[in-house]
Amino acid sequence: MAPPRKHDTDVILDAARTLVLAEGPRAASVAAIAAASGAPVGTLYHRFGNRNGVLTAAWLRALERFQAGVLAATGHPDPVEAGAEMTVAAVRFGRELPSDARLLLNLRVSDLLDGGPDADFRARLAGMNAPLIEHLRRLARDLFGRDGNREIDAISRAVVDLPYAALRRHAHAPELPDWLETDLAEAARTLLSSYRR
Repeated sequence: MAPPRKHDTDVILDAARTLVLAEGPRAASVAAIAAASGAPVGTLYHRFGNRNGVLTAAWLRALERFQAGVLAATGHPDPVEAGAEMTVAAVRFGRELPSDARLLLNLRVSDLLDGGPDADFRARLAGMNAPLIEHLRRLARDLFGRDGNREIDAISRAVVDLPYAALRRHAHAPELPDWLETDLAEAARTLLSSYRR
């Protein structure tokens, strides 16, 4: 049996995220992340390989948390309600994990990294996004009867762009307005209902 890890990965990733959000990506050096997390520099290199590895892990963790909530909300059989529930789940993510939401809203992974995302990262991201894209396709087929680029774009305006814009607008507020989920769900329902064949 392997010994337990002495320095929790989430503590390290939280420290990296905090540095990036407070002072920008350049502030998140391996030495600064080590100092902020209490983990030795060697632990960071061993676990993540380099600075890019730590920041990629922090960004992907935020995306995984976001997607877990949104994908859990895709089960409603009615496509309009499924879309409205996805919108609510996106806002709930912003409410429950505001620092992760700010990371995703304000920075692309390419903003964080020295160089750029490599082929492994792009492949992992494509795999992570595939279930969400398939759900958007299903909503398009259910509402339009087809899932071409125009139909996917229309669905995305309702269930991706609406919550993204609202979360971005309120990202630096002390907390999200308590009416935001209700209002966005209604807006998504109105837009999605207009697409019914």
